[in-house]
Amino acid sequence: MRELPERCVSPTGLTVDAWVNEAIGATNGMLYLPVQGKLTKYPTPAIRLPRGNGELLLEIGCSRGRWCVAAAQAGYRPVGIDPSLNGVLAASRVTQQLGIDACFAVADGRYLPFRSGTFDQVFSYSVLQHLSKHDVCEILTDVSRVLRPGGRSLIQMANMFGVRCLYHQARRGFRATRGFEVRYWSSGELKETFARLIGPTDLSIDGFFSLDPQLSDLRFFPPSYKAIVYASEILRRVGTAVPALKLVADSLYVNSVRN
Repeated sequence: MRELPERCVSPTGLTVDAWVNEAIGATNGMLYLPVQGKLTKYPTPAIRLPRGNGELLLEIGCSRGRWCVAAAQAGYRPVGIDPSLNGVLAASRVTQQLGIDACFAVADGRYLPFRSGTFDQVFSYSVLQHLSKHDVCEILTDVSRVLRPGGRSLIQMANMFGVRCLYHQARRGFRATRGFEVRYWSSGELKETFARLIGPTDLSIDGFFSLDPQLSDLRFFPPSYKAIVYASEILRRVGTAVPALKLVADSLYVNSVRN
């Protein structure tokens, strides 16, 4: 497979925000640790949503705003929230640098500071998987409230039976999670919970062997990490024809429609 063309090409002379440069491993995942402190461009993923036409999108847990940038490039009007003031300030600085129109606020996903029926689309990536199942249910209840009828949510979660996920659960002795550790859900549990709290739900594969396998960011990875991402993408594409692969995918997207 060929590498995808660069997205969000930085203007000549642009300096990557210092906070983003140092926090890239924490905000994007372990695959990005080799480039921590060395970024010359912003990694911007390709968001897996239909092309937008000005729809209002809420990102829960936006941190530095990478998915809000991706959403704006895909035709949405993004609003990002995060409990981290540093993350929200960085997102504001980065989007201003890149000429992206987006709004950000410090807020808790359990208590969204928006009127009911405000958003057409809700998106969240690598956030809810770190929260207790009780907190996730509270967030999903408020997601349902702020979505308009017929609005959609797309939320990434970790699969309990993914190969990598099983390995990490075994490493910690299948004990109860602590702090910000990843919580793992079964596919059946995801479908039942999201359908009950938002509406009709289906699952799709995000990736394998990682919880943040972004093909659009290959240029940032060393060869060994590129191999992981390529393998993930091949299996993801095979999974469109072999639905059973969802059962062992590490990272899943949960797609729900507001009743």
